[in-house]
Amino acid sequence: MKFLYSLMLAVLMISGISAGPAFAGDKDPLFVNLTTDDANRSNMAITFGAKQLERGHPLTIFLNDRGVFIGATANAGKFADQQQALESIMGKGGTVIVCPSCMKHYGVNDADLLPGLSVGHPDLTGAALFQDGTKTLSW
Repeated sequence: MKFLYSLMLAVLMISGISAGPAFAGDKDPLFVNLTTDDANRSNMAITFGAKQLERGHPLTIFLNDRGVFIGATANAGKFADQQQALESIMGKGGTVIVCPSCMKHYGVNDADLLPGLSVGHPDLTGAALFQDGTKTLSW
């Protein structure tokens, strides 16, 4: 029994050493999964992403679930600040991808999207999400 406890303690110590926190490198990409159309939460996500882009981190914002409403021109009045921030991000080299399934579900058409937004597909979205070193956040 003493051997079993010693073995478990050794395993816990080893796994604790190797399972430390993940830190971003200076240029690691950031993938923000934005699922909300709540004005405050979406503003927090977009602003956080923009600040990281300014610090040199390549940025992709994925408008997913109700987040697709933020990218629709029909909602310019409700999401004017968010849309302006997305346009600024794209102007600085960031990418904004919109979930096509969510667009269909909520009745948002390609023609309704802000200029510069990309409708996602597995190659585009996957390339951003699975790029080496990418960190992800969800709102």
